[in-house]
Amino acid sequence: MTGQAVTLWASDFPPGVKDFFLPGWHYPWVTKITVLIWIAVAAIIVYFLVSYRNPQLVPTRKQWYAESIYGFVRNNVVGEQLGQKEARRFAPYLASLFCYLLVTNLMGIIPFIQISPNAHIAMPALFSLISWLIYNYVGVRRHGLGTYLKAHLFPPGVPLAMYVLITPLELISTFILRPFTLALRLFANMFAGHVILLVFTLGGFALLEGPWFIKPVSVVSWAMAIALTFFEALIAVLQAYVFVLLTTSYIQGSLADDH
Repeated sequence: MTGQAVTLWASDFPPGVKDFFLPGWHYPWVTKITVLIWIAVAAIIVYFLVSYRNPQLVPTRKQWYAESIYGFVRNNVVGEQLGQKEARRFAPYLASLFCYLLVTNLMGIIPFIQISPNAHIAMPALFSLISWLIYNYVGVRRHGLGTYLKAHLFPPGVPLAMYVLITPLELISTFILRPFTLALRLFANMFAGHVILLVFTLGGFALLEGPWFIKPVSVVSWAMAIALTFFEALIAVLQAYVFVLLTTSYIQGSLADDH
């Protein structure tokens, strides 16, 4: 019996690329990640539609929760950095982005899902590119292309000789590295959390197949997996907040008259 269990475990693990594809599904463009994205988007749309189906002056609990999420992003994130006038422009997108990142990040700790779409570099890269396009577009539209580039690449008050050093650094940090660091921060946290939970969860099963004196350690491994799940939930919320906060900060820097 033990030999059969070891053989079964060895045939299923370690996880590979095949685990991204749904069993019996013959469409290579439909993976577990894409299905989770559809589920997340549909869940967010349905939640807000149901919450605002019959809006009232004295909000119901569902309406209050939905308004609190949007109000938090608009007032506490966007409003504090851009002001309430600009918040009306950018809050709808940034609140939607926060909700999407929050839901997809939390998928990493939901049983039988246990992977966030943001643990795949494609999604963080896509939203980082969108953020990059937005803050550069609004900056060029507000100041004009020449003034916008000059403000970032040739900041005032710098000695002329220092531009040889400052200008390349500003070019790399502002226009090249920002989308990469934004994407990698989200991806690395979600991927690392997924791997850590996987190690402790599967480690518990692996320890059960060892000698009798090692078997009790499997309980410790599973206990660590449970504890880290709560920690990963905190990281999931924090990373959604940080991504939106940094995007707002970049927009604020593009709109500012003084750099």
